Amino acid sequence: MSLFIIHLILYLCFDPVDQSYWQSAIAATPQSAHKGYLLGGIVWFTIPFALATSLGLASTALMLPITAEEAGNGLVPPAVATYLYGQSGALVISIMLFMAIVSTGSAEAIAVSSLCSYDIYREYFNPEATGEDILKVSQRVIVAFCLLMGCLSAVLLNMGLGLGWVYLFMGIMIGSAVIPLWNMMMWDKASADGAVYAAWISQTAAIIVWILVAAGENNGTVTVDTLGQNYPMLAGNLTAICLSGIIHYVHSVNHPQDYDWKSMKDIKLIEDDQSGLNQDLYDTEELEQAYRWIKKYGMGLTVVFVVLWPALSLPEGVFNKGYFSFWVFISVMWGFCAAAVIIVLPIYESWDDIMKVYVGFMEGVPAAKNDIEVKKEAAKSTAAANMHIELASSHSQDYEKHFSNIVPELVDKATAKRMSGHAFNESAFDAIAVNGKITRADFLANKHEVA
Repeated sequence: MSLFIIHLILYLCFDPVDQSYWQSAIAATPQSAHKGYLLGGIVWFTIPFALATSLGLASTALMLPITAEEAGNGLVPPAVATYLYGQSGALVISIMLFMAIVSTGSAEAIAVSSLCSYDIYREYFNPEATGEDILKVSQRVIVAFCLLMGCLSAVLLNMGLGLGWVYLFMGIMIGSAVIPLWNMMMWDKASADGAVYAAWISQTAAIIVWILVAAGENNGTVTVDTLGQNYPMLAGNLTAICLSGIIHYVHSVNHPQDYDWKSMKDIKLIEDDQSGLNQDLYDTEELEQAYRWIKKYGMGLTVVFVVLWPALSLPEGVFNKGYFSFWVFISVMWGFCAAAVIIVLPIYESWDDIMKVYVGFMEGVPAAKNDIEVKKEAAKSTAAANMHIELASSHSQDYEKHFSNIVPELVDKATAKRMSGHAFNESAFDAIAVNGKITRADFLANKHEVA
């Protein structure tokens, strides 16, 4: 039960205090973010559920010689895979771990660099920073962060702290920020100062309680092993998450901030580039609808996973063969459904774009023009415009013929204006333009209306 509570606290900690999740959620559109995150959470549950059921129990059933230290360092999956499939199993696990580590590591590096460049450098050191300045700071922070994490990993390994130990300790360090962050998002009276006080005070108290419980459980002995026991970790995790909630609530009630979230719309962009955005994304009704949806289904699934599922499993006690078979069946089906969602859903959602690329590839799409070709076409267009002026001034009898030859296949507004002179009719051009351009035939047929 203690491990269940610790894991529950840790799962509550992952998203709220992980800047990479915040960046992804803010960058995504409201129409896709709320459903995507809920679906992603269900799919992610495959990792602790299906892998733990299959590989964890397989190591016990096969009686593999895995020590507690090796298990704590996360070596159970590769040991089982290697035993069952030889080098192929080891290769598959290595690829899976490499993809997970690279994906997570890159996301965290970008998240930390964004915090340092936008929220620290731009906010306190250079408020007029340009995009180039932000990029330089981000690049330096990424290098420094990756070197620091590499050194920290080496230090933790030499101290004998395995992945399991660090994993359980994580809730003590970051759990104190969970409830204050939740309050800041969902409660208008939540105090920003109170959130800071609650996080730091609760973290300090959690570390103290963690050490005291470890000493009390082991006759005053405080070591890496005693600190890694379940009850000290449980006490520290509970102190971090519960005390922070109490402190922040009391402070917010006595010093309410009454925040209305309107300033969120006034966030200044470094470069006011809103390409790809439309007014539908700012529709408050859609945001309210997304909020109601996630509140309904998010809280519903939380009740199912945290309350209903454990409550139905506790009366069973030690699983009999039938109940255990049912458990294994659910875990296997969960894994297959998650794989189907990961593979099929992106293809389904992007099918129209995929077909556009395929059709364009099969029919042949002109290669992108390089700078030299663009300059040549610009010079040719200028020369053509000059030729048009000369022809017009000389009233050449072959004016129409020459004019037809110098008109490009697609005429944009700037070219039409040059070739039409002062008589250019912008409204007439816009009436027949498609994507800001008209064809040569349309221009010649309607040149008297355009000009």
